[in-house]
Amino acid sequence: MATLRRKQTSKRRPKVRSRLRKPSHDIPPPEPSEERNAFFIEARAMRVQYPGHTERGGKWLLFVHREEVNEVWERICDALTSGRLGSYAKVSTARPNPNSADSRKHVICVYTYDSEDREDVMRIRASLRGLGFVSRIPYKTDQATYDGQYEVRGHHRISKYYE
Repeated sequence: MATLRRKQTSKRRPKVRSRLRKPSHDIPPPEPSEERNAFFIEARAMRVQYPGHTERGGKWLLFVHREEVNEVWERICDALTSGRLGSYAKVSTARPNPNSADSRKHVICVYTYDSEDREDVMRIRASLRGLGFVSRIPYKTDQATYDGQYEVRGHHRISKYYE
């Protein structure tokens, strides 16, 4: 399987970082399907006008097969940069995670600043549809995550929205 690398373009890419690795302009960002030193790779769109995250924040959860995750993650990063999403997303890596219900899939979390701002939450959902995510996907509040609610731990009906 060929490894996808980010294309060099003139538009500004979001800052992508691993929690354990300091980004360097000389080193390409790690590919989610290959990274094993951290559980997640994060991307922030630094120049996008978007409200700051609140205690009522949440995220859309995209579950993607390992064979597709690098390409999908690149599309998410491009959408962040262009302002079509919020300002922050993260993707799980190849490092085994005890919270994962399916080790063959990665989760991409696309964050919104406030789960109570239904208009913004659905605007971001519509943008994800435009990127090809047409099946229903769950939206989970950050509070549910802080409370340790995960399907693998036996929790059900965790999603605030399922659109």
